[in-house]
Amino acid sequence: MSEITELRNSLDVQPRWTYIAYLLIGLALIVFIGYFIIYNIYAFSLFRFPFDFDQGEGFELMDTVLFSQGQWPYQDNNNYPFYSSNYPPVFHLVIVPLIWLFGPQYWTGRVVAYIGTLITAVAIGYAVQRESRRIWLSILVGLAFLASNYVYHVGPLFRQHMFMVMFETLAVVLVTVVVQREEETGKRNNLGLLVVMVLLLLAGYTKQLAYATVIAVFGFLFLRQTKRAVLWAIPFTAATALIFFIIDSATNGQWLTNTITANINPYIPAQGIGLFRQWFELHTILTIAAVALTFYQLYFERLSAYAIWFVIAAANGITAGKWGAGESYFATAIAASCILTGLVAGRLVTWSKSKGPRWYVAVMSIIALLFLVQANKVFHWPTHMPALRAIASAVGKPVETYVAPQTSCSAPRAAVAIPYVDSAGVGLLGRPPNDEDIEAGKRIAQFVSSGETAAFSEEAGFNFYAGRDVITNPTQLLNLYNNGQVDLTEMIGMLDNQQFDSVIFRAQFYPPPVLEVIGRRYETIELVEMNGFVYCLLSPREDIAPS
Repeated sequence: MSEITELRNSLDVQPRWTYIAYLLIGLALIVFIGYFIIYNIYAFSLFRFPFDFDQGEGFELMDTVLFSQGQWPYQDNNNYPFYSSNYPPVFHLVIVPLIWLFGPQYWTGRVVAYIGTLITAVAIGYAVQRESRRIWLSILVGLAFLASNYVYHVGPLFRQHMFMVMFETLAVVLVTVVVQREEETGKRNNLGLLVVMVLLLLAGYTKQLAYATVIAVFGFLFLRQTKRAVLWAIPFTAATALIFFIIDSATNGQWLTNTITANINPYIPAQGIGLFRQWFELHTILTIAAVALTFYQLYFERLSAYAIWFVIAAANGITAGKWGAGESYFATAIAASCILTGLVAGRLVTWSKSKGPRWYVAVMSIIALLFLVQANKVFHWPTHMPALRAIASAVGKPVETYVAPQTSCSAPRAAVAIPYVDSAGVGLLGRPPNDEDIEAGKRIAQFVSSGETAAFSEEAGFNFYAGRDVITNPTQLLNLYNNGQVDLTEMIGMLDNQQFDSVIFRAQFYPPPVLEVIGRRYETIELVEMNGFVYCLLSPREDIAPS
């Protein structure tokens, strides 16, 4: 019997006002579908934007280009072009065929990352559907994942994090299915478990942070099938280590230096605490529901893979306090909480049916209302279109936010109105880039083209657009410098001799000695604002001859 039929039958013995349950569920679906439309508006605006929207996207593109040319991106930062990657290869390798077909385009990685978030949402919905058998609930939890401010901000970017979350989610859902069916049939499914191991390997070699999900999956297997968990852990560890040492050997040790050493960053307690607080405030309903079901399973049932995953992923959120980390570090915990929320909601609906129509309608109504509360908490809304502006105004939300352009290399600027509102606070991710941003990027690329060399730039996009070499990966250099693992002699010598016709700053993430020599040998000649940042365009100082 369908959910709609069940509800109608219950309404036959209830006053007409009980139709409110059905209406509230419909309203919740409409709201989350609305967020999905917004997500697509944002994503497709990024697909057409040919420069970095988030700092570092261009370096992900550069990694992919190097792989497409049969080269490793794990290179010696001591020598020109002073470039290396600090991320594992899977995400970039997936994009390589698109680079072969279309060249070095930002949309290639953004589309792949975007598709990864859709697959994650479908996997979340499937996990709930196979237990609850309520399609409306499965749709809601899948869309709730995409509606998270954090997923919205980074999902369609050329970044590998959400692709890692996709593999993590698929692995946890599949291990749940495999173990449950084994317990039901009494037959081992080693092929299914092998696929789980492959998914975990892919997650880990997409981004190192997947270790939390690896711990969760093996922890679940250890609780259910201790001996088997140990037997599978041995070849999994061996395969992980073998891949690691093969890559490290092929890159003459640069893999270890750039993916491990370069990721040892200072910890900022205030950042970690602030992000934990924000994560809970934005995802209160999802988090409380996940915690409630986890405690229920702990005391009255067996811990599920989803509960273990949620606890470990949430605890791992503490790593968001590292310099260079951020909100995306909670995406795995959000995925787990969406599944647990769907499971607890499904159980409550099933329980309420046994208590009679009044309970059934009441529980359905409360669940719908809680999803609406969650939707309000994650409110994020671009208002650059009249219709979107009208909707924001109609629901009592602001229609613009005042944000001062961020600058590290010029005088502070006054706050300006931007057509975007976000409950996560003032930020620059989430606002769809516009034509003015594209023209600003082209202006900076033209500045690069006016010289004869590649720009010494904090972002790769301008050199890509101008057809020049990509020089440096600033945050990578800074991390290595702070860990005493880079020799800046050649780089500083080239800058001291003014061998670069242009320098481009956005945040001045370079090591202090690099900033010092640039300050002596180059001067700012133009400021260009793009995506809410002030870019400083520098040329060699004419009053000081090269050394």
